[in-house]
Amino acid sequence: MKVLILAGGLGSRLSEETELKPKPMVEIGGHPILWHIMKIYSHYGFNDFIILTGYKSHIIKEYFINYYHRYSDVTVNMQTNTVTVHKTRQEPWSVTMLYTGLNTMTGGRIKQAAPYVGNEPFLLTYGDGVSDINIADLVASHRACGKLMTMTAVKPSGRFGALVIDGQDTVTSFMEKPKGDGAWINGGFFVCEPEVMKYIGEGDDVIFERAPLESLARAGQLHAYKYEGFWQPMDTLRDKIQLTELWKTNKAPWKKWE
Repeated sequence: MKVLILAGGLGSRLSEETELKPKPMVEIGGHPILWHIMKIYSHYGFNDFIILTGYKSHIIKEYFINYYHRYSDVTVNMQTNTVTVHKTRQEPWSVTMLYTGLNTMTGGRIKQAAPYVGNEPFLLTYGDGVSDINIADLVASHRACGKLMTMTAVKPSGRFGALVIDGQDTVTSFMEKPKGDGAWINGGFFVCEPEVMKYIGEGDDVIFERAPLESLARAGQLHAYKYEGFWQPMDTLRDKIQLTELWKTNKAPWKKWE
């Protein structure tokens, strides 16, 4: 089952980083968040990736083209102009990178991957969020529901800590980043049947989260996989710092590998 990752947006809310690189290439602990997402899927045996690029796509291409040497121990002999590779760090990945346009919307990007997906179910997610979700359980839930698409539904944490106040207006304790308003939102990590492509109209301006998903919902073909575990997008510099701190202190919930 192929894994499609949306990685072409501008990432304007993280402009401190994305002026120089696409958002999925912003690093957490020395690795792009795109790498972290791929490691999540790979842990569950999904290693065939299609990266849907756009903004600064060449940086993503160069990263994977040079991946072998980037994470290998090498000796460069400047006299003989040779490179000797010693210890290598490899991934069992096949990575296809599709340039889907600079200003193309999410639906348009996904539609362009249709020839590469073929008539097979596929996985889909955004290139800017991590989770400790069990992908195998997600796929099993999709297969059991019998619908065309399964969306992971999550309840995001609040942006700030909360006060616990008693009846006499006394602060009794602090609650760090409680759940928001309790509403379920789209958390990505989709499982799709190939027929989903038919719900995506033609053109680069199709927003996947609008007409395609709304049509699937009206048709009763959109299943929600409710997940209350760890999930966090990297929308802002604050998010990046928080994710990096989790990684540096070995408390990253999404790191299920090794």
